[in-house]
Amino acid sequence: MLEDTLPKYTRAEDARQDLHERNVRTVELQFTDVMGMVKSVTIDLDYLPAAVESGVWFDGSAVESFARVAESDMYLLPDLSTLAIVPWEPHRPEVGRTARVFCDVYTPNAQPFAGDPRGALRRAVEMAAEQGLRYRVAPELEYYIFHDPSGDGALLPDDQASYFDAPNGVARVIRKRVADALRAMGIVVESSHHEVGGGQHELDLAPLDALQAADAIITARMAVRTIARQEGRFASFMPKPITNAPGNGMHVHQWLASCETGENIFTDPADDYGLSAAGKHFLAGQLAHAREICAVLAPLINSYRRLMAGLEAPIYVTWAQLNRGALVRVPRLAEGHGLGTRIEMRAPDPSCNPYLAFAVLLHAGLRGIRDELPLPPAAEEELYEVSNRRRHLTTLPTSLDAALEALEASELAREALGLHLYERFLEAKRLEWQDYLLVVSPWELDRYLGIY
Repeated sequence: MLEDTLPKYTRAEDARQDLHERNVRTVELQFTDVMGMVKSVTIDLDYLPAAVESGVWFDGSAVESFARVAESDMYLLPDLSTLAIVPWEPHRPEVGRTARVFCDVYTPNAQPFAGDPRGALRRAVEMAAEQGLRYRVAPELEYYIFHDPSGDGALLPDDQASYFDAPNGVARVIRKRVADALRAMGIVVESSHHEVGGGQHELDLAPLDALQAADAIITARMAVRTIARQEGRFASFMPKPITNAPGNGMHVHQWLASCETGENIFTDPADDYGLSAAGKHFLAGQLAHAREICAVLAPLINSYRRLMAGLEAPIYVTWAQLNRGALVRVPRLAEGHGLGTRIEMRAPDPSCNPYLAFAVLLHAGLRGIRDELPLPPAAEEELYEVSNRRRHLTTLPTSLDAALEALEASELAREALGLHLYERFLEAKRLEWQDYLLVVSPWELDRYLGIY
């Protein structure tokens, strides 16, 4: 499969010729909507040079929360650096193979579309570059593997193993195939392991620049779900699919490096936590804005089932080194660790739109550096047993509704996302919350039907 790893093309014609020799017949032009759902347009390989030159037009009003009818015409421009052959499709020579490429979205006047999530992250990364900084992240994606649900919809995890247990059976095959597929697409999986929940697994991606990492998350989610289905299972990144089991998080390890020297500006070996002044301000910025960006990091109604349940998911807006209940951790470094000090944000879950999530995280951290925000003391004690009243600890929102209220009041979120994405995200999520309020849940029927 590694022979399918493509070089970084600079000319579309070179890409077309190379892909033709590899029996690629079609190319999927991919982008995401505001919610992070993958959208695609498929073109014949021979049209790739024209697509790179002039774009491929589409009706943006047909994409949910993307554009109004009056501003619907827009086009996709492929980013050749993201071109890769889709490795999980069965190779049938008579049909040919498929490649995919991520695209940026433009308006008819050749301007970047303000509602393109990838564009929001690109703007944030460019803002950091103007300050001489490079934002790199390494995400950890958790997911469950289930048997096909029974007729009553019951979820049956693929196994009853636990943390770091050796995989066997179908899960072992799925994880191996996913890692091989991602490697063939130029995405390095540093490690994968069984998580605490039965049937729960984690996929750890190697550090990448933020835009590349967001592309990698979109690809990884698709790879896991598709390959699991091919193996007779289904995989879910839903934040809390099982009531009495751990939720799925997406912890994000973060670094800021100097564009000039490449050095990690978070690192100070003389500090007790290994944090430089810039690192402390960056961390303080993410703590200060945590509540108002939480809806972007944890965007589903179900996300707050995970956060409020504890089980190593954060509840309080605190930081620590050892305490895995903290919102942000500064993991202890091994001697001579090449990447230096990192800051681990633990609120995001894998249902988020990674472009938007990284954009708001970067803005919050840079705001902390700009304003030289002071870092509060670390909270190393077991937070779930600490009296919130005694400690006066700030909590994360306890529902999507509360998170949206905080987001609606956030000047930082408006700046990070841009007004178009900000308004569309709020609109879509408010509708989701209203739909939820109208549904009679099984809990209500179990609790009330027989006694009232």
